[in-house]
Order: sequence, then structure tokens, then C-alpha cells
Amino acid sequence: MLSTGLPQGAVPKLERPGPLRERVYEALLELITTRALRPGQHLVESELAGHLGVSRQPVREALQRLNTEGWVDLRPAQGAFVHEPTEEEADQLLSVRTLLEAEAARLAAANSSTAGIAALEELCAKGEQAVADDDVDLAVATNAAFHAKVMELAGNVVLAELAGQVDRRVRWYYTPVARQRGTRSWIEHRSLIAAISSRDEQRATEIMRSHTEHTRRTYHQRDES
Repeated sequence: MLSTGLPQGAVPKLERPGPLRERVYEALLELITTRALRPGQHLVESELAGHLGVSRQPVREALQRLNTEGWVDLRPAQGAFVHEPTEEEADQLLSVRTLLEAEAARLAAANSSTAGIAALEELCAKGEQAVADDDVDLAVATNAAFHAKVMELAGNVVLAELAGQVDRRVRWYYTPVARQRGTRSWIEHRSLIAAISSRDEQRATEIMRSHTEHTRRTYHQRDES
């Protein structure tokens, strides 16, 4: 195991050829998003390079880019560290998420189709099973896929683009509370599906707003011990 605490096999070695710089960036961002690399963790270039099977240069470039985007902090004479989000940062992001997703739920209800409802139900069943199996990583990924599907069914390209800008940070904040939200989150998803299926725009909006607010409050009340 690396001294950074990154589990062996967490990420496969990157294959060449291809845009290596971009792929290293994506690999590191995914590790941060899923909290395989935890907030505050020291990022050692040589160890990350060895784990990914690349030279230090693309790792250094990726860390600089991640620093610019706020995922990594570069500290003089100390090196790179995964950014530790403040409560205010999380609150602002999750509040914006509530606005975007409530509108997406309303539009999804207005535009609901049999195929769209079936896709939501399939994802909900997958998420419920992940919770039953205590598979947090799968639960987080399926939760993100569920919300992305609602956004897709909304049919608003601009709204989807805005949501895409915050999607990874939402996953970042959701991961430490996924187990706490557990079954309750998927019960709320079932209620949302029912509202969308019945084309009840107001109800779908209310359920999504309440659902995302529950996640925001749970994040602030989380216990990471």
C-alpha cells in the first residue's frame, strides 16, 4: 500500500497511447471524487505516478490543473494535498444543486415517458440493492446516475450543462453521507418516480427539493469518525 493510503488496485495503470495528460487528470479526479484520496491527504507525485504507471510530468500537470479547479491545494515547501472543503463551500454547492434539480424534476414530470419511467425504476432498484448490500461506492454511483437520468428527462440542455458543472462535487459531498442517507434516500426516489409518472409537476418539484435538502442537512450533521 502506498504511503498516501491509496488502496492497491484502486485504479488500473493507464494504457498508452491516448491523451495521457487528460487521462491522468481524470483518474486523479475520480479518486478524489470517490474519496479514495481523502480530503487533506498528501499527494506524492512519485507514488501517484508509480501507481498509474506513468512518469511524474503528467501527474504534476494534473495536480496543477486540479489546484486551479479547487480540488487540490498546492502548499509552498509542502507539496500537494486534497482540498478540504469548508462547510460554507458545501452549503453553497448543495443549495445550488437543490435549485437545479428541483427544476429538472418539474420538467421531467412535464415530459415523462414510459421509457423514462422504466429507466428511473431500474436505477432505483439497483440503488436499493446496493444499500442492502452495503456497497457504498455502487450506491453513490447509482445515486448520481439516477439524478443524471432525471436531468436528461427534463430535456433542457442549458440546465443539464449547469448541473454537469456541479455533478462531481455533489458526488464528493454525498459519499461521506451515503450510508447515513441509506434506504431513506431511495424511498424518496420512489416517491419522485411516482410524481413524475403521474405528471404532477408541483409534487415532483416539492419531493426533489425536500430530497436534496435532506442530503444537504445530513452532510452538515455527518459523523466521519
